[in-house]
Amino acid sequence: MTGRVFAGRYEVGERIGVGGMAEVYTATDTTLGRVVAVKVMLPQYADDPDFARRFRQEAAAAANLQSPYIVNVYDWGHDEDTYYIVMEYIRGSDLKTAIQQRGAINQRKVAEIGTQVCQALTAAHQQDIIHRDVKPQNIMVQPDGNVKVMDFGIARAKNSTADKTQVVLGTAHYASPEQAQGKDLTAASDIYSLGVVLYEAATGKLPFDGPDAVSVALMQVQDQPPMPHEVNPDISPDLEAIILCAMQKDPTRRYPTANDMRAALVAFLGGRAVGATAPLDDFTSAQTRVMPAVMPMDADATKTMPITPGAGAHASSTRSYRGGSDAKEGMSGKKKAGIIAAVVAVIAIAAIAFFAFGLGGGDKLDVPDVTGMTAEQAQQAIEQSGFKVGDVKNVYDDSAEPGTVVGQSPKGGEKAEKGSKINIDVSQGSEEIEVPDLTNMTLDEARKAITVAGFSVGQTTKEYSDTVEEGKVMKQTPSAKSMAAQGSKIDLVISQGTDQVEVPDVTGMSLDAARARLEKEGLKLSQAGSEYSSSVAEGCVISQSPNSGKVPKDSTVSVVVSKGEETPKDTSVSIPNVVGKSRDAAVSELRNAGFVVDIDSDVSDSVQAGYVISQNKTGKGERGDHVLIVVSEGPASSGGDGGSTN
Repeated sequence: MTGRVFAGRYEVGERIGVGGMAEVYTATDTTLGRVVAVKVMLPQYADDPDFARRFRQEAAAAANLQSPYIVNVYDWGHDEDTYYIVMEYIRGSDLKTAIQQRGAINQRKVAEIGTQVCQALTAAHQQDIIHRDVKPQNIMVQPDGNVKVMDFGIARAKNSTADKTQVVLGTAHYASPEQAQGKDLTAASDIYSLGVVLYEAATGKLPFDGPDAVSVALMQVQDQPPMPHEVNPDISPDLEAIILCAMQKDPTRRYPTANDMRAALVAFLGGRAVGATAPLDDFTSAQTRVMPAVMPMDADATKTMPITPGAGAHASSTRSYRGGSDAKEGMSGKKKAGIIAAVVAVIAIAAIAFFAFGLGGGDKLDVPDVTGMTAEQAQQAIEQSGFKVGDVKNVYDDSAEPGTVVGQSPKGGEKAEKGSKINIDVSQGSEEIEVPDLTNMTLDEARKAITVAGFSVGQTTKEYSDTVEEGKVMKQTPSAKSMAAQGSKIDLVISQGTDQVEVPDVTGMSLDAARARLEKEGLKLSQAGSEYSSSVAEGCVISQSPNSGKVPKDSTVSVVVSKGEETPKDTSVSIPNVVGKSRDAAVSELRNAGFVVDIDSDVSDSVQAGYVISQNKTGKGERGDHVLIVVSEGPASSGGDGGSTN
């Protein structure tokens, strides 16, 4: 079945339970992206028109129920050879498992569970739907403590005429007297069953138990349960009275509605009086108990409440407030007739139970011991031994592998009727609970949170982190908000802060060698530029930044690379030849060429006065060099001396 897709959208996952007529799987709704539960009719029932009708009716009825305390039904349909229902997936465990693991539950919690189940039943009863199988196995307790009632698989609309002739379905330990007798059921039957559930939750014990369903059914009709306070002395008289009111044999003397029962439970939780004092004729006790205010009473409230018809017919049913001298008197004909009638009634009840709970006479066989087997192996062994597989319940068990049978009823080696059912408990491993989010906690804070949540501390390692402060949790396994086995280990990774490395000196190295050295330390190289250097060879690192110290891993180191020694440039320029030019023209041309002009003068018979006779430099020179020119003063005059002018 795993991997099959219904209606093109529900991809089936692992099996999580098996009931009387269907298997339940987890599934993924690929359209909405959510986890759901899918109930699939067992193959042997798929071709049975009656079971198919029940299955369809369950889906249609449950889909119309709206309550935060009822498992939601999302969809249903028929796919090839089977019927399926898509339901809300509920995390948590059933109430029966909680009772088996813990015994009596805190009575305030019992009352809280009762109020929520009453609200679920009220929603159903308002639509003329009777659950018919209220039991702790059908009450899921979620991680937040709230409950959801599930499996309206045998619920029927009470106005369905076709069902009035059908065999009564249900579980004997929680069945109402009228259900055990095969009578038409009303909402009062669900109230009785809830009373039994609360009795078991508050005391840790079933009010009626026996070797087989027939004997239990007879007890439901004839016997009165032990007073709850006799089983659990700590139970409140008010809560006890509420439970016993719900468990009245006569349906008319129970709470009129589930909502009335809820009101009594709310009053108890609020510390308010739940009713007036009245004797409980139907129950064993030598003291007066407090009766809920909403319990139906005669017009004259001072009257003693009538005894349930038939309550005294059974030999063990001597639990009554009424005394009497009948035991001392002889047996009258009328009394003998009454006893005969009672015997006939017992035989009739046994016959009804025979059909109601699928039991009968026949050969008794040794029950095989299937503990330790897988569920599939157990089923094969049970069927080969002449029995049928009854309820398959998934339970948490730390000591057994998931899928292994850890309990059975009846037990291996006991005798049971051939063809009767053997219920098995299958381990689903340790109970899974939500993993806390430990991110950014210190190690001490994380250890405390792990312990409080019900886990243990596993391995603790350290890693660097750029985002999580040093000394705090940066990772965890399993991850936060996931589900893990209670008591399992959570591994932690603690931040060491940013990963820092020492910056190596790469000056003088070639660019490739410097890059390789930096990358070896987890750093990156960036070339910031290049410069001439007379001391560092071309292509090698002249300088770096940063040049030392520690920096975060993956940081960048900038380097300047040498271009080698710079080649001197030729800065010389041509020196203009200004000989024969006028003094002003020569000076102007030389200065424009970038030279400094020095001027001298001399007499000349050949060069006109004011013109350049000669210059001391020709060819090329550096800008800024001095060039001396000699300017003619004309022919020499007699008796005159030559001179110079600047």
